[in-house]
This record gives sequence, structure tokens and C-alpha cells, in this order.
Amino acid sequence: MDERDEPRFCAACGGALLRAQPDRGGAVHWRCAACGRTTYRNPAVGVAVVLLDGGAILLGRRARGPHQGRWCIPCGYVEWDEDLRDAARREMEEETGLQVELGDVVGVHSNFHDRAKQTVGVWFHGRAIAGALRAGDDLDRLAYFPLDAPPHLAFPTDATVIATLRDGRNRS
Repeated sequence: MDERDEPRFCAACGGALLRAQPDRGGAVHWRCAACGRTTYRNPAVGVAVVLLDGGAILLGRRARGPHQGRWCIPCGYVEWDEDLRDAARREMEEETGLQVELGDVVGVHSNFHDRAKQTVGVWFHGRAIAGALRAGDDLDRLAYFPLDAPPHLAFPTDATVIATLRDGRNRS
């Protein structure tokens, strides 16, 4: 872990955080020098919805940020006190304008491509049930691409999910 990525101050009291010895599993954590509170660095939870049209998948082009111009399966973060499936439906509507019915889980993967913000992602099969397709939120364009010829992808885990679908390992 890069030292620049480490938390510096306690969320409870504002005191300085000191790196503690890794636990038995090797997890890194910090202890507040002032109040003794332990701070853990845990990944965020992300959700994505896979919409298929025959042998093609709906992808969105990132409108900004470090992955601007690259494509991804429509996705987003789970909010506090939000159910995974509710988050997936909300994110899909925000990014594509579509309301979806969710099916089975396509995959669950850890994302390590962004050292500053790691995620655990859950990809669901989806089926559009209402709405009109339009790019929104973090996306500036939507298009269907053949599973065997996706464009330049923003996230390596999306490539893993697309390969799983292309190879017929999960096509619910």
C-alpha cells in the first residue's frame, strides 16, 4: 500500500492515526494515538447490471474521471443502508434511463485496478421493463457491442465478466 493512500486522522476525534501491526490475516489497520479507536480500510461495494441483446451487451462510455472515454458495464456504488439489488436498479436507471428487473448474479469480483478506491463488485443479469435508453450520470454514451468485440474497457473486471458471458459460462 502506498503511504499516500493511508488514512491520517481519526474519524472519531481527529487525532493522528498510527499504523498498527498487521493482524493474523495480514490486514492493515491504524490506531488513533489520542482515543485508541481502530480504523480499518475496507473496499466499497459496487453493483452492475448486464443487459444482453442476443450476442451483444449494453455498455456505457465514461464521461469523466480517469477512465473518461472508455466503456463499462453500467455500474455504481451501494449507498449506506441500501440493498444490493435496490442499488443495482437505481444505478441502472441513473446511468441508462432504464428500469430493470434483476435476475441471477453473473459474477462477484474484487477490483484492484484503483489503489485509492478498491471495490468488490456484484454483476447482475437484467431485463429492461420500462424507461427510455439515454446516457446519464457518469456516462455520455450507450451502445450495444458484440461480446466477442468489446471496445476499450475502463475496468479489467468488466472484461472478465464479458469473457464469462462470451464463453457461455453464465448466460441466464
